[in-house]
Amino acid sequence: MSKIQRISGLQHEFSFLNPSDNFNAYFNRFLESDLGKIYTAIPWDNLVSVFKIKEKIKGTKNYFSPKGKLALMFLKHYGGCSDKRLIEQLNSNIDYQFFCDIHLGHHRLTNYKIVSQIRCELSTKLNILKTEKVLFNSWSGFIKDQHSITVDATCYESEVRYPTDQKLLWESVHWTHHQIRTICKGLKVRLPRSKYIKWKKRYINYSKTRRKTYKNRRKLTRSLLWLLEKLNKELDIIEARYDFEMTGLYYKRRRIIKRIQRQQKQYFKTGKPPKDRIVSISKSYLRPIVRGKEIKAVEFGAKVNKLQIDGINFIQKISFDNFNEGTQFKNTIYKAQGLTKTKVKITGADAIYATNKNRVFATSNQIQTDFKLKGKPSKHYKQQKQLKTIITKERASRLEGSFGKEKEHYHLKKIKAKTKPTEILWIFFGIHTANALEIGRRMQQQTLEKIA
Repeated sequence: MSKIQRISGLQHEFSFLNPSDNFNAYFNRFLESDLGKIYTAIPWDNLVSVFKIKEKIKGTKNYFSPKGKLALMFLKHYGGCSDKRLIEQLNSNIDYQFFCDIHLGHHRLTNYKIVSQIRCELSTKLNILKTEKVLFNSWSGFIKDQHSITVDATCYESEVRYPTDQKLLWESVHWTHHQIRTICKGLKVRLPRSKYIKWKKRYINYSKTRRKTYKNRRKLTRSLLWLLEKLNKELDIIEARYDFEMTGLYYKRRRIIKRIQRQQKQYFKTGKPPKDRIVSISKSYLRPIVRGKEIKAVEFGAKVNKLQIDGINFIQKISFDNFNEGTQFKNTIYKAQGLTKTKVKITGADAIYATNKNRVFATSNQIQTDFKLKGKPSKHYKQQKQLKTIITKERASRLEGSFGKEKEHYHLKKIKAKTKPTEILWIFFGIHTANALEIGRRMQQQTLEKIA
C-alpha cells in the first residue's frame, strides 16, 4: 500500500479528477467506508421502480439520475447537514459523488435548491408500505428472529418556534397588515386607519418582559383579537371592491388566519382548547402532541408508531394528529406478518399497549408479551417472568435507543422541511438511512466470516 503524501510534495495533477484513471481502486476504497456500506445495502433498481422515477427524454437533462435523486436523500441524512452544505460537500468529496452516481470533475454545482426540488418531487411519489416491503425483501437475509418484534411510538419534532397565543395572533396581525399595505400601495389608494403601530410597540414591550402575568396576557390577547378582526374586515372590503390577481398561496394563508381568529376567539371566551388547534401559520397541519414527559409535556411534529425486527425499524403509522398508540397493536402485528410472511410469536410493548382488548388478541394468537400479569400467577410464573424481563430489556435498550440515535445522528432532531409531504419523506429517509448502515455492516461481517 502506498504511503500517504502531503499535497505540497506532489508535482502532478490529482489522478482522481479523471474518472478513467484508477477508477476501480477509488471505488473499492469508497465501498470500505460507512457510506459504501449504505450504498451496498440499498436495492437501488427496486427503489427507483417503486418511486416511479423516470429520466426526462425531452428538454434539459437532469444532473442527477433517478438513482442519484434517491441517493441524495440518503446522503443528506448520513451527512446531517443543510441543503447548501450538502451541495458544497458533494462538490469536494469523491465518495459523495460515487454515492450519488455523478462525476463533477472540474465543474461545480452552485444551485443548492436542487435538493429541495428533488425532495418535493419524491414526496409526491412516496408510498411507505410498498417501499418498506421492497427494502425488507432485500434485507430479509440479514434480519434474524423475524417472529419477534418490539413496538413503541415517538415524536419527530418540526422546527418551529414554541407557539403561544400571543405570538400566533401577532404573526396573523402582522401578515394581514402587510398585505393591506402592499395592495393599497399597488392600487394607489389610501391605507385604512388602524392601531397597528400602537399595538406593535406594545407587543414589543410585552415580548421583552421576563415575567408575563396572566393579566397582561389577557389584555394583549383581547386587543390583538380585536385588531385582527378589524384588519380581516378591511382586507375583505378591499378584495370585494378591487379586482386584482393573487396566488393560491395568498388565499390559503387568508383561510388559515381567519380560522386562527375563530379558534382564538372561542378559546379566549370559553377557556376550552378548540379541536384541530392551529399552532403555526406556515405549518397549519401541526398539532400539539401531548407526551407527558418531564422535560417536554407537549411536542409539535409527527407522531410515529414504529416496529423493530432484529434492530431494523419500520413505520407502522405516521400522523401529525395525536393518537393513542395502544389502538395500533393489532395493525402493528399484521404489518410485521405482512413484511416477514412469518407468524409473530413474541412482542415487546410499553404499558400503554396493555389494554384488555390487546391482551385478548395476544392470547388468542399465542403471542408472548411483556405486559404485566393480571390475576393469579400461573404454574410457569418464573419462566414467564424471565421471558418478560428479556423482552422488556430488548425494547427499552434497543428500540428506544434507536430513537435517540436517529434524532442525534441522522438529522431527525428537528425536521426542517416546509410542507407535510416533505416532512414525512424526511422522516422516512432518516429512519432507513440508519437501517441501511446497520444492514451494510452485517453484510460486510458476513463476507468476512465466509473468507475466514
